Amino acid sequence: MRIGDLSRRTGVSVRLLRYYEEQGLLRPLRRPSGYREYPEDDVRTVQNIRTLLGAGLSTRTIAALLPCMVDDGQLLAPACSGMLSDLQREQERIDRAVADLQAARAVLDTIMTATLPHDVAEHRACHAVAPAPADYETLLRGAHH
Repeated sequence: MRIGDLSRRTGVSVRLLRYYEEQGLLRPLRRPSGYREYPEDDVRTVQNIRTLLGAGLSTRTIAALLPCMVDDGQLLAPACSGMLSDLQREQERIDRAVADLQAARAVLDTIMTATLPHDVAEHRACHAVAPAPADYETLLRGAHH
């Protein structure tokens, strides 16, 4: 099948399919005309790539792990237990990223909680952040003259 057909069948853009090819995740045959020809199995391969991306893995990691995965049509699983250490390392990386995001969220919550009530917030500093709505019209008129 050609790239447009693979795109329609998987819901993945042609541009993204080309990127997967650049990353070594897909290896279509090339016709003498230069067109890519994808085997039927690549529909499932693209679905597996999307699953692994959804699990937080990078395309580099997927390229290394995907050939060692077993897909029974319903479940994607490592072909051997030796892959578990790689997957655990990825899981730990994701856990660290989640912890960093939670810490950032806590800081943002603290900042938001410290915000002064609305009537007090009419301080001059608020106007330094963004012009008042009436000022937008003045800015727009000035840009056209």
